Amino acid sequence: MDLAVTLLLVAVVGFYLYTSARKRARVKDAAGSPKEQEKSMKYGKWIGGGLGWTFGGPIGAILGFAFGSIYDSMQSGKYAYEAGTTMRGDFTVSLLVLTAAVMKADNKVSRSELEYVKAFLIRQFGPELGREQVLALREILKQDIDVAEVSRQIARQMDYSSRLQLLHYLFGLSAADGQTHPGEVEMIGRISAFMGIRTPDFDSIRAMFVKDVNNAYKILEISLEATDEEVKKAYRRMALKYHPDKVTHLGEDVKRAATEKFQMVQAAYEEIKKQKGMK
Repeated sequence: MDLAVTLLLVAVVGFYLYTSARKRARVKDAAGSPKEQEKSMKYGKWIGGGLGWTFGGPIGAILGFAFGSIYDSMQSGKYAYEAGTTMRGDFTVSLLVLTAAVMKADNKVSRSELEYVKAFLIRQFGPELGREQVLALREILKQDIDVAEVSRQIARQMDYSSRLQLLHYLFGLSAADGQTHPGEVEMIGRISAFMGIRTPDFDSIRAMFVKDVNNAYKILEISLEATDEEVKKAYRRMALKYHPDKVTHLGEDVKRAATEKFQMVQAAYEEIKKQKGMK
């Protein structure tokens, strides 16, 4: 009798241990490793919370390699996302992927360059979000980036005003250390062309960061011989094109950055008015 009870107890304990192990394994499989859970907490809030078309195509492939199982769980529906529209997360991911491409243009990424980019992102998006973006950028920098395909995906899916704001950010990042880097400017030019940005618009935004004596005219996309009336018309056209309300859907921080671009147009107009003696 004692032997039977003992065997029964052993069987019960064994079954309990087996089922507990199976349960722990299922929880682990669902949640991922502790390292993956930590990454999920870092990236899930802003990446998983607002992605649409960047889940697919070449950008989706880069995210898949950079974030692994976190990205897989987002694709499977663990994180909510909306397809068919440019969401805040799409814009942010596009910015980080293109930033990585620009930083790698000279085949090296220095610690000081990363610090400048970190400072820029924190200044633009705030301390918490900026630091999270830098962590994500470090992962994206490890990946091979097909600039043409990534830029074309953005051109197909993102509205023109948002693409102009992306271009403005890229020039701002390149100039974050107060210097002009020809290789990075060239890369931004390639990105701009693949994204379908019109040449006068590229020259306008470039003139906001790469200075020369005729910058004000380039910003307004007019020639030095423009009449007073042509200057006024150009200002009204550019003010409408760069108005911050066009990127309101991307969040207040992006709208603030667009306001800086808008103010540069105003400053260029005032400079030309002063040169020409316009009232």
